[in-house]
Amino acid sequence: MTSRSKSVTGIQIRCPRHPNANLIEDYSAGDIVCPECGLVVGDRIIDVGSEWRTFSNEKARSDPSRVGASENPLLNGSDLTTVIGKSPSGSAAYDDDGNVLYRNRSAMNGTDRSLVNAFQEIATMADRINLPKTIVDRAKVLFKQGYELKSLKGRSNDALASASLYIACRQEGVPRTFKEICAVSKISKKEIGRSFKAILKALETNVEMISTQDFMSRFCSNLNLPNYVQKAASHIAHKAIELDLAPGRSPVSVTAAAIYLASQASDNKKSQKEIGDVAGVADVTIRQSYRLLLPRSKDLFPPDFAFKTPIDQLPSA
Repeated sequence: MTSRSKSVTGIQIRCPRHPNANLIEDYSAGDIVCPECGLVVGDRIIDVGSEWRTFSNEKARSDPSRVGASENPLLNGSDLTTVIGKSPSGSAAYDDDGNVLYRNRSAMNGTDRSLVNAFQEIATMADRINLPKTIVDRAKVLFKQGYELKSLKGRSNDALASASLYIACRQEGVPRTFKEICAVSKISKKEIGRSFKAILKALETNVEMISTQDFMSRFCSNLNLPNYVQKAASHIAHKAIELDLAPGRSPVSVTAAAIYLASQASDNKKSQKEIGDVAGVADVTIRQSYRLLLPRSKDLFPPDFAFKTPIDQLPSA
């Protein structure tokens, strides 16, 4: 590395005999040398570069040029921890007075410890239902914002974490049902719903309304239904909402009923129980929504749908 002058602790270093010379820094010796006369104009220079060489094709999990782990911006403290290891014999380590040394000394306060536990719970739940990191990050931010509000004090951290994950899914455009979140959480569906409403009110935020299309492709994929059945089910659900055939029914229920109706008219028939297991909807709920759609089924199917079972032979329930 060469330059006309070097700045060391705010002092500009130049060769007194050759002030315009490009100084050379010898990293191995810690010297700054004038190339014209060989004068050492600075010594014992600290190398602030990487201690280890790194290569772009290496897939190391950690960057050896970094000293320590990066701070977590979601935590209030610095998250510094000191660990005292065991003695060479494998037993507990003792000080000069014979007292057992602390195994861990952590500078993390109680608030950060609660946040870390909640963040781990969010990451675990998201991993169980294959949610991407962007949703996990948004859920962590929502939880921290809600955790710091006085209006949410006293609520279970697990309930707030589950509700934060549910809101993050809605805001990122990949909504999950309450039952799906409840299946990977330790909290009941009712408690998650209460925390969901409390967080929205406390943070003065909102979420987009869910529709049948938010669940259609995922449900059909999990049921291994072909593309033409999925298209028919999407068309049925859209027309059912447009004609207001299932007032008061949730989009998940209408989606399940539309899939059942489309599959029964095709050669890839699925039972109400199979669809209910995937959608998280009870058989009786699918049956009730299906009965609302069946009388207008001629208006619901797309014009180019190839019926394997005629409409008049579809099951009545």
